[in-house]
Amino acid sequence: MTATATPAAGEGNVVTPAAATRPVSVARGYRFEVVKLVSQWRIRLLVLACWIVPGLFVAAVSRQSTLPSDTLFGRWMHATGWAGPLVVLGFSGSWALPLLTSVVAGDVFAAEDRLGTWRHLLVAVRSPRRIFAAKALASLTVILLLVVGLAASGIVGGLLSVGDHALVGLDGHLLAPSDAAGDVLLAWTAALAPTLALAAIGLLGSVSLGRSPMGLLLPALVALAMQLAQMLPLPVALRMALPGYAFISWNGLFTDPGQLRPLLIGVAVSLVWAVVATALAYLLFVRRDFTNAQHDSTARRAVTTGLIPLAVLVAATFAIVAAATPSMGSGITKPKLQRSVATAFAHLYRMQTRQLNRPAVTEAQLRVSAACTKGDDDSATQGAGNDWRCVVTWHLPGVEAAGTAIYQLDVTSDGRYVADGDGPKEVNGYFLVRTPQGDAPNPLWQFDGNVELLSTSQKG
Repeated sequence: MTATATPAAGEGNVVTPAAATRPVSVARGYRFEVVKLVSQWRIRLLVLACWIVPGLFVAAVSRQSTLPSDTLFGRWMHATGWAGPLVVLGFSGSWALPLLTSVVAGDVFAAEDRLGTWRHLLVAVRSPRRIFAAKALASLTVILLLVVGLAASGIVGGLLSVGDHALVGLDGHLLAPSDAAGDVLLAWTAALAPTLALAAIGLLGSVSLGRSPMGLLLPALVALAMQLAQMLPLPVALRMALPGYAFISWNGLFTDPGQLRPLLIGVAVSLVWAVVATALAYLLFVRRDFTNAQHDSTARRAVTTGLIPLAVLVAATFAIVAAATPSMGSGITKPKLQRSVATAFAHLYRMQTRQLNRPAVTEAQLRVSAACTKGDDDSATQGAGNDWRCVVTWHLPGVEAAGTAIYQLDVTSDGRYVADGDGPKEVNGYFLVRTPQGDAPNPLWQFDGNVELLSTSQKG
């Protein structure tokens, strides 16, 4: 029933029914939701922390005598300012971004349930669809502001404390400052895709679980589960079917040639997850009965409208990725590892030669090769583990005898490895070399590498 407004005595304007029931535009609702979010003290504190803390952390760590060498690119924080933002990205993908999406997207709908303000909001906006769009866009805006702050702060902190110098890639080759800058920005851009997926999961949890605290924790719990999955010996196709894979596949940007297929697959899967989870949240929200003030979503509804469709999505993406990239094993094989170690050693050997002022050599002259074994079982030729051992062989111009060096490797399930020099000491032992940025450890002593999990040839 539509009520007709009658003007009181002395009133010159009559409010028509059409004007009284016209919904508020999405733009006005969006501005209102953004103001409401940024007016919260915890959101302001998060924005301030994201724009300041990473830069201070990078600047402080870069000036320490010991570096986080167990973190990807951590060992190069003394050498270039572009290593710092990559260290921040590695930490953010594991911990910071899941928690940030939980606080913002995981609470944007549940807050109305706790405060009991849905009826007031509906009276003001008069459109559940526009309310959903405004809240989703507002949470996305705040999350993007936080991500940009993390990236910008890390970059500024690194450049101001160390400088704009070349970066050593994951295969030992040097990236010019301009190339390093482009790859760092691409890596942070790629990390937006899984962040959007977690944000969409947060929206779904906030809508389906109502005032329950589980909705707030859902993105963080999903991210933790995906991290644990990446640590298990799962098939490559199943790893790439999870949106969290894009948080680590950016490593492939820092090899030559770049390992782009895993990154593109990870980004595509993350975007699909973001679309599907947002659509599920939207369908659940517009079908809600807002006339019941005590309404709260049940666990059964959360399972049927959230968990089951996402489980089906995992199965579907796994089937598609498995069909497109027939890699059902671990992806870590002996031939791949040998090629990666030999390539990184050749690049770093040339760097060491320049630092020690020795005659320059080319990689063609070095003819580096590697022979790797896993544990005591000579038949073991694949899989992660800290029991890989590689013997590297190279040749110098005018020298008949070939040089050899031994490395102990710790290879993780995602293809990253750390090679630790095990002799001879004058080649890959620990000693300091003089660089333009100051004394630094021997580049052949320890180095990071990355094995592309997807097969690149019939033999790989």
